[in-house]
Amino acid sequence: MVFSGLVFLCRFLPAFLTIYLLTPDRHRNLVLFLGSLVFYAWGEPVYIGLMLFSAFLDYTNGRILEYAGMQGKKRLAGAVLAESVLVNLSLLGVFKYSGVLPLPVGISFYTFQTMSYTIDVYRGEVRAQKDLAAFGAYVSMFPQLIAGPVVKYKDVESELSRRTMDVWGGYEGIGRFCVGLGKKVLLANQIGLLWEAVQKIPPGQASMLTAWLGSGAFALQLYFDFSGYSDMAIGLARMLGFHLKENFDYPYRSGSITEFWRRWHISLGQWFREYVYIPLGGNKKGLLVQIRNILIVWALTGIWHGKGWNYLVWGLYFGILLMLEKCFLLRVLFRVPRMFGHLYAVAAVTAGMTVFAVEDLAEGLRRAGMLFGGAASFCDMQGIWLLSNYGVLFFLCVLGALGAGKKLGRYPVVWAAAGILSVAYIVDASYNPFLYFRF
Repeated sequence: MVFSGLVFLCRFLPAFLTIYLLTPDRHRNLVLFLGSLVFYAWGEPVYIGLMLFSAFLDYTNGRILEYAGMQGKKRLAGAVLAESVLVNLSLLGVFKYSGVLPLPVGISFYTFQTMSYTIDVYRGEVRAQKDLAAFGAYVSMFPQLIAGPVVKYKDVESELSRRTMDVWGGYEGIGRFCVGLGKKVLLANQIGLLWEAVQKIPPGQASMLTAWLGSGAFALQLYFDFSGYSDMAIGLARMLGFHLKENFDYPYRSGSITEFWRRWHISLGQWFREYVYIPLGGNKKGLLVQIRNILIVWALTGIWHGKGWNYLVWGLYFGILLMLEKCFLLRVLFRVPRMFGHLYAVAAVTAGMTVFAVEDLAEGLRRAGMLFGGAASFCDMQGIWLLSNYGVLFFLCVLGALGAGKKLGRYPVVWAAAGILSVAYIVDASYNPFLYFRF
């Protein structure tokens, strides 16, 4: 079940919200937990047991960790934490990287969430959750279950115990959801058709113009698809009384790769920073250690996205760029007009996203090379035809990615228009992919 599908919009969501709003406050976690299980089981009935196992395992681990901490039993606490991390990573490894079993939707997100919970209990940053329904609601919360944002337990701990439902919150949530739905359906899906068209052209027959149109289209599609989903998740959570943190902050406005990754998939970046980069020493032990830590984090970030070599190369590519920026490139970028840094960031990200998009590494590298002179020609009739058909849409998507329409998203008339047009499109269209399902 996807947020941009009629089953969710016309059946699940109205039924769930009705039951949730009529339920007394003390039972809403249970309703959210059970409703989220129905949502997940709709498309993944076989793997609902896996998610329940992960949730119950770390619920139990949290209780033991708190007990061990109170009793001063450091060895027991260390053993339980190691077991939690090992089991969660093993589940992720077997199902995501073995190639033997189908990939359960959302496993990358809920395993990271349960691991962050046990780590924070071990550190003494949060109390163990004693209400199994509340913990189950945290792990399986359907607004962000299948594609994030990655929610740390400490960010919603207080709202799991007590949250306020009010008209203004519902109003804000509906508006945010409609804006996200519009991003996904009216922009991501439409510009994705351009990338689909370019993919069908053999690399040896495409011009540089065609290559830039295709790679740019994928970069924009991924942004509007994922940021639109995040907007919908934040909006849905707001309707339920939760305040999830922002996951995107107009990354294509960035003047460096460092800035880009502070604005893109913010929750994942913060997770790796807090639970991998800083424990490794962060930037506190000299430049060489910092460089090592950056490369480790970005190798893991690439692997987290998938088992293909293209994901590892994609991660290391950005890790190397970040390393170069730390060493000297940021100082150069600070001295030149921001426009040059912005052009560099856009070009570097577009090339990286091309490798990310194509699972065949050799083809992905070849398509990325076409952006910088490796194409058959600079321009051809095929590229001109694509530009004439998709140029206006491409330009509008660029403006949207740069935040040109940010203020429009505040007006209810825009929410209504986005919602109505999106539903009309969903009813009529057959192209409605969701890119982050595969991660």
